[in-house]
Order: sequence, then C-alpha cells, then structure tokens
Amino acid sequence: MRMRIVGAHLLFWILGASACAQNAMPTTEDDAFTAERLTMVEQQIERRGVGDPRTLEAMRTVPRHLFVPPELQDQAYDDQPLPIGHGQTISQPYIVALMTELARPSSTDRALEIGTGSGYQAAVLSRLVDHVYTIEIVEPLGQQAAERLKALGFDNVTVRIGDG
Repeated sequence: MRMRIVGAHLLFWILGASACAQNAMPTTEDDAFTAERLTMVEQQIERRGVGDPRTLEAMRTVPRHLFVPPELQDQAYDDQPLPIGHGQTISQPYIVALMTELARPSSTDRALEIGTGSGYQAAVLSRLVDHVYTIEIVEPLGQQAAERLKALGFDNVTVRIGDG
C-alpha cells in the first residue's frame, strides 16, 4: 500500500484494484458552465503548472457548479473556495487539481478521502481511480454528497458518514 497526505485531504491509494469504472456524466450541461470550466482549467490550473493530462481531463469534465449551493453557481469556476454550509467550504479548483496531481492516482488504485464535503474532490478522483471511499463527519453534508454523487452517475464512489 502507498499512502500520501496531500493538502487538506488525506488520500490513501491502495494498489491492485480492477480497471477504472467509467461513470456517466450529465448530458444536458449548460454551455456557459462548460466554457467557464474549460477557462478555469486553462487559466487557473494549467498556467500554475498542473500538467498531468488525466488530472486536467477530470477537471474539465466534472461539473463543479453542481457541487456548490445554487445561489453560488455563478461563482463555481472562480479561483476561490466557496461555502457549502455547516462551516465548510469546497476547495479552490487549483488546490483540488494540485492535490490530485500530487497523489499520482492510477486507474487501478482505490482512494480513501477523509472529508467528503460536497463530494467534488471524490468526483474528480472517481474519474481517475477504480473506486473512491470517502468519509464525512458532518451528517447533512455526507447525505447530500452521497445523493449528489449517485444522481450524477459517480457509481464508483462510496460515501460513509462518521468519524474517520
């Protein structure tokens, strides 16, 4: 087993899992959000040195605006963390990309994330590994994240609510 502590999240990568599950993504995404997401990756992430092609592709495809409260969706692709309730935030997009790249996930890995929050980091990881296990201590956040991930088709993510 290899373990990496990256940023505010604790990620464990367990070798030997089967091939990476392919998740369905929403097909009716607003073109404006797509353009904002692509600009975010180019201007905030690539320009700061994140270069792993798989990480960049995951950041291009996971709809961050669906992981923030509706009243903040117009800020979803800004270069900042955003509040998600219960005194918690969704991390700045660059930080999510950097932590993901530094962990060097492979398609056969299984990841353990401590601190699910809105589920965004788990969704990004799910595009890169076989399975993501994520745990959230704040019950309402964990429930919302589990429902959101399931509704969006991230079938290779297991959410647990409890004290990690």
